[in-house]
Amino acid sequence: MKVFLIYIRDEDYYNILPEKLRQSKNSDRIEVMAFPPLGIQTLAPVIRSHGHEVTMFDTCHPKMQEDHIEQAVKEDKPDILALSFLSTTSYLVMKSMAQRLKNVASKTPIIVGGAFATVNAVQILKDAPYIDCVGRGEGEELIPEYLDNLDNLEIVKGLTWRSNGEVIHNPIRPLIRDLDKFPYPDRKSLPIEYIESMPLDVPAVLSLDRFCTMQTTRGCPFNCIYCDIPSLAQGRWRSRSPEHVLGEMQQLNDEGYRSIYLTDDHFLMQRKRIEAICNGIIDRKLEFHWGCEGRVDSLAVEEFLLMVKAKCTFLAFGVEAGTQKVLDRLNKNQTLEQIEYAVKQANKDGIETTHGFFLLGSPDETFEDILESFRFAARLKLDTFGFNRLCAYRGTPLWQEYVDRGIIDDERDWHKWFKCSDIDPTILPSGVVHQARKKGYMKLFGYLVLHRPVATYRLLRKFGRYMRASDIFTLLWSPFRKKALTRKPELPEWMIEQGLDAPVRKAS
Repeated sequence: MKVFLIYIRDEDYYNILPEKLRQSKNSDRIEVMAFPPLGIQTLAPVIRSHGHEVTMFDTCHPKMQEDHIEQAVKEDKPDILALSFLSTTSYLVMKSMAQRLKNVASKTPIIVGGAFATVNAVQILKDAPYIDCVGRGEGEELIPEYLDNLDNLEIVKGLTWRSNGEVIHNPIRPLIRDLDKFPYPDRKSLPIEYIESMPLDVPAVLSLDRFCTMQTTRGCPFNCIYCDIPSLAQGRWRSRSPEHVLGEMQQLNDEGYRSIYLTDDHFLMQRKRIEAICNGIIDRKLEFHWGCEGRVDSLAVEEFLLMVKAKCTFLAFGVEAGTQKVLDRLNKNQTLEQIEYAVKQANKDGIETTHGFFLLGSPDETFEDILESFRFAARLKLDTFGFNRLCAYRGTPLWQEYVDRGIIDDERDWHKWFKCSDIDPTILPSGVVHQARKKGYMKLFGYLVLHRPVATYRLLRKFGRYMRASDIFTLLWSPFRKKALTRKPELPEWMIEQGLDAPVRKAS
């Protein structure tokens, strides 16, 4: 059969590389500042190995928009349309695409997948009659089985589908046990080069080295209240063998990739595995540099020196907060001392760039707590950092907490996402959080200029390789203004019905 794999993006998280930075002016491959669509790149060779023909689309490409894909469907007449998207922010775009394609190919089955689709499979089919089914969870075994049983869908585990107007929710599919048995992702078929960058208001190119992503593990066994990964991965962490990982790395190295980011939710999980991968990179004399992310409480913190020898240059930690009270409220299961030790060790062992993810606007967090997170970031001597609002998404423990407290109506609000400070009366109002964030950034920037001038200069110089001075200024100014998003956070239905634009807070 002929299968179209279509990755649908939120346009806030990619940018076309500026013309002046293009490395090949005559190349047919466009250059986009974004992470590659590793999901469909992974599925494509698996589906081909079962004898099917696959064409991939990524909507970051200017010639892979709705009208282009509609025309391709008219001309090529695929047997299956598989749409992949990540979260609620791209759900409406996905719906538009699905409806348009169903209008021109009414008899062609449309299956959708991804994290948001997995959590909301039944709701999606009730909401969008032009979508025929949802593949829940991992697709490497589900999709081939689905293609072999289009007339017998009830046997396909992990599938939610429609029969005579009724939504059928098949039993859950077991997690894949052997992640080594699949071919390496297809990074050649899409006419796109993906550029290592940061998805900011002002695009920040980090390098023009040939860039791609890899996934060497899946899942995370921890249960932070804002994260849906444990529920999607059934609370388990699974890994590919070092040998299989090194085989893919060798292939990427031979194909000229010189920058790789590991998208693992928690790469720093197992010391011996990290040792085997790093020693393999060193022994094979692989030329790329790479980055990853993980928890600060991992025993693999002791492997940073070896990781540096294997050309790890970027390491991101989920710090989240600068007070133990807030860390505990987020169920982070880590201490301030563990954070300080891990970042200090990364700097000591020579990691070129350490990044900290922080969350602001948590339940019971005070104005002073927010400022303490910025002071903590300064003490940690992080190279880069991001301070984002705590948000609630369906599938997370936080969402369920809000359902139990009557703040969210799970049946009516399932398709939304919320800034917690917009809906939770135990959180500072959004305007106050924004003011604390601005004040914190001003203090942090001031600290960096006064106490870490050399490191600050090096970072600005790194950005300056590919950005104009005016763009760098705009980038530095961006924390002090509100970001305009394509799909903005919403309010629960009950608040809208009562004409409220903020939760009712108790007088202090």
